[in-house]
Parts: sequence; structure tokens; C-alpha cells
Amino acid sequence: MTSFVELGLVEPICLAVTAEGYENATPIQAQAIPAILAGRDVLGVAQTGTGKTAAFALPILQRLADNKRRAGPKGARTLILTPTRELAQQIGKCFATYGVHLRLKRTVITGGVGMHPQICSLLAGCDIVIATPGRILDLAMRGHVKLDGVETFVLDEADRMLDMGFIHDVKKITALLPAERQTLLFSATMPSTVSSLVAGLLKDHLRVEVTPESTTVERIEQRVMFVAKDKKRDLLLDILRGTSVTRTIVFARTKHGANRLAEQLSKSGVKAEAIHGNKSQGARQRALADFHSGKVSTLVATDIAARGIDVDGISHVINFDLPNEPESYVHRIGRTARAGAEGIALSFCDADEIAYLKDIERTIRQPIATDETHRFHSETIARMRLAPVSKPKGRQSARPSRSGGGGGNRQRSGARVGGAQRAA
Repeated sequence: MTSFVELGLVEPICLAVTAEGYENATPIQAQAIPAILAGRDVLGVAQTGTGKTAAFALPILQRLADNKRRAGPKGARTLILTPTRELAQQIGKCFATYGVHLRLKRTVITGGVGMHPQICSLLAGCDIVIATPGRILDLAMRGHVKLDGVETFVLDEADRMLDMGFIHDVKKITALLPAERQTLLFSATMPSTVSSLVAGLLKDHLRVEVTPESTTVERIEQRVMFVAKDKKRDLLLDILRGTSVTRTIVFARTKHGANRLAEQLSKSGVKAEAIHGNKSQGARQRALADFHSGKVSTLVATDIAARGIDVDGISHVINFDLPNEPESYVHRIGRTARAGAEGIALSFCDADEIAYLKDIERTIRQPIATDETHRFHSETIARMRLAPVSKPKGRQSARPSRSGGGGGNRQRSGARVGGAQRAA
């Protein structure tokens, strides 16, 4: 185990980390922090829950504190791009927590809220700007922020950034950055699109790839429940009314589906809220706050919105709809079994989702146990698991072999869900 002092972090930062209850660095922190402190570009391949935010936040804070240079008017010394509003807010809180003893100015810039307060926060310049691509690019094009003085550029969750269609915005933003800068890129998976981005952004970089001490199966109890589509809601209500269920995230495939499911659960007496990209920033933050406090026991989320949810004590993750991208399954179930706890991931599978289930099992390289104990179990659908399946309607690719195009790295990432300890 490596302490934060041994990594070369200064006393004010170590004090802040200790105050949060952390003594030793996680593997990604132990490898990335010295390299970032030395000014190297870093590629970090790691899942959420491994401590990756602190892996770049701590050394960035130290480098900024060591160099007293001030950002010019409307300027930024550090720019961190992240795909969702929730994740931007979460990263902002990390910088506030670990930089509590440092006199550094930071701001979070996202869509979904008014521009004027953000413009004001940028007027005198900032040490740290954490932003979503669309809003920071809009402000840059309007002349409200200057990016030509950025010393360190961080692209967080690069795979999700590209999945969400931000590649053109990211390229436009990087074109506004100085050529001489430190670049840090973090991604849970390494598809060919991310590999191409790495080649264009990083120079003589160090690759840090961590394998958490516990695998998916060791930390999370996974079960698949075969059920007819029109019986899914009744099955969900049976589960949520169980005594072992305390705090649950339910995943729906679409925003409309998430809204409808949350409304149906609320009418049935389950305290539930929906969270997705069409919700205003205020509504999303209120739903997360209610979920964190326990006022709401069930959060119905889409994949994109869930990336910023970092709440301990989630007993269950329920895939009401199976994802059509197997990597999303890994990210979904990683919401539970955090802070050293165990968790349960339940996946509903109807007849139209068999191909998705098989793709998920190939990705995580293990079968998911069948739960036949519920009253809606369909043996007919369960038997379909053993038969060849055709490509689901609307699916771009069944991807049976996962060879080429970065497929090997994507496979390996499937079993990486969380670390053995809560990550700073």
C-alpha cells in the first residue's frame, strides 16, 4: 500500500484527503499521480469506482498551487471535459474537497442552467474549469472564455463522450488549446475511436491500466430473470416491495420509458424519481439529493444520466430493459457494491432481449445465473437462451466475435467493476 505522502503530495492536500478518511492510494492513483506531478501525459484505463477522479485531481491541485501564475481575464489554467452535468458537478465537489486548504478558483460550466452566472464566474479567470463540451464551446465561440492559456487538459470518460456524439465538439475545443500542454485522458474502455483520439491528443504518454482486486462476480451477485414484457412492471413491484431492497437504481432504455416507469411506481406506492437528459439541471440535482438522503428509495435512470451517480449504499441495480451495448451493463451494475459493500444486480430479459443477454455474457466472459424463483418466470423465454438468435430489431451489430477494432480491450474491461475499497 502506498500513502499519499509517499506519492509526493504536499501537506495541505494530504490533510484534506485524510479528513475524508483515506490513508492509502488506490492502484490507479499510485501509478498516475507521480507521472502527472512530473508533467507527463497520461492515458488512464479504469472503471468508475477505482479512484480515477482523485488520480488526476490531486496532482493537478498540487501543480497549480506550486505555480502561482494567475489565469488571465476569461482564461483557464486547467480544463476538464466530462460528458454529463452530474459528473461535472461530482468532479467539481472533488476539487472543492481536496483543494479546501488551497487558494484556487474553480467553476463548473454545464448546459441546463443559465449562462449569465457562468459568464460572471469566468470574467476574472479561473484555475480550474470543469465543463461539458457543448456549453464550454458555446461560451468560447461567444468570447466569454479563452482556452489558449490552458496548462492541463483532462478528457474524462472518453468512451462515453464519443458514444454521446461529442467527438466534433471535443475536436473543436482541442483546436483552441495551446499545443504545449499536459493532456490526461481517462476511459473505461478502449474502442478504436478512443485509440484514434489518444493518438491525436497525447504525446509520449504513460498508460495506466488497473485491474481491481475484486471481480464482478465476487463483488456483485448477478441474476437474470426471464419474464414476458408485459409482466416486467409487476415483477419490479414485487422486488421493490421486498425487505432486502433499500436503495435501488432501475435502468430503462429510453427517457420516455424512464418517466413512465417512475410515474407507475409512484402510483403504486414506491417513492421513485426519474433522471435523464431531458430533465432540467435543477430537477436532476433534486432527484439525486432526494435519493442520497433516502427521501426517494428508487431512481429510474437512463445510461447517460447514470454516469454521474456516485452514491454508497445502493443495494440493488435492476435492468428493467437490457442495454443494447454490453459495456453499458458493466457501468450500470457498477453503481452497486461500492465502498467495500456487496450488491445485487438483477436483469429482466424478455424474448426480444436474448441477443443482448448473450452479448453481455460474452463481454463479461461468464454466464449470468438464472433466477427461476419469481412468480413471473417464463421457461419458454429461458429456453430461447440456448438457441441461435437473430439480430434484434434496430441493432446495428450483434458483434458475435468482438475481434479487431479494440475489441480485446473492451472484453477485458467487462469484468472490472469497482475496487476492493472505496476510492478517493
